Amino acid sequence: MSEQTPSPLAPSTATSASGKVRVLVIDDEPEIRRALRAGLTEAEFAVEWAPNATRGIDLVTQWHPDVVILDLSLPDVDGLDVCRQLRAWSRVPIIVLSIRSGDADKITALDAGADDYLTKPFSMGELIARIRVALRHAAQSAGAVGVESLFRTDRLIVDFAQRKVTVDGANVHLTPTEYEVLKYLALNAGKVVTHRTLLRAVWGPHYEDEAHYLRVFVNQLRRKIEPDPSRPRYLLTEPGIGYRLRSPE
Repeated sequence: MSEQTPSPLAPSTATSASGKVRVLVIDDEPEIRRALRAGLTEAEFAVEWAPNATRGIDLVTQWHPDVVILDLSLPDVDGLDVCRQLRAWSRVPIIVLSIRSGDADKITALDAGADDYLTKPFSMGELIARIRVALRHAAQSAGAVGVESLFRTDRLIVDFAQRKVTVDGANVHLTPTEYEVLKYLALNAGKVVTHRTLLRAVWGPHYEDEAHYLRVFVNQLRRKIEPDPSRPRYLLTEPGIGYRLRSPE
């Protein structure tokens, strides 16, 4: 079955009025676009697509998507450059969906402004879950629902206003640096935070290559907040890339 030409702006505006979350797919592979359109439409998203970077950037400015699914290997402009261009003026969540599976590719994309990264082949269920996490984070960052004063899971609570951490209702003593690491991850819960980004946020720009700092403090945090530090439930490692604090369900 062949694809139709991307719809013009008028139908997109109508879709926006329907209240559905708008997902823009920028990918030059027709098979991937068809699979994404079918899966995302079934999940009640409104979907537009672009076969190249130029059309994709145009649609971001015209259609105002809520999430962008971006391939890195585009025929006209590299997807990393698309990330950088969009981040110069837009905070739309970007989820990279690429065949490039190397750690260096993932780190570069995340540092270029992507919010998340999945490799092909992928699970539609996982992609939809990542979209929902990105939407929650974007809403908080934009103040659409207000940045929550608490990060809460089933047993872990981070109170940003009081700088207090509790596990199962008991106060947990953290050093100032431990707290700043946990706070940054909690504010970005569900997102992969690269080593470099976390080092820059907590220690400053001159410490971006000191990954051993993170290993020490992450191990200390796990001993204090995890039921079993050797099998972390909350503070997860993305091997070779960084860390992710599990988002509350």
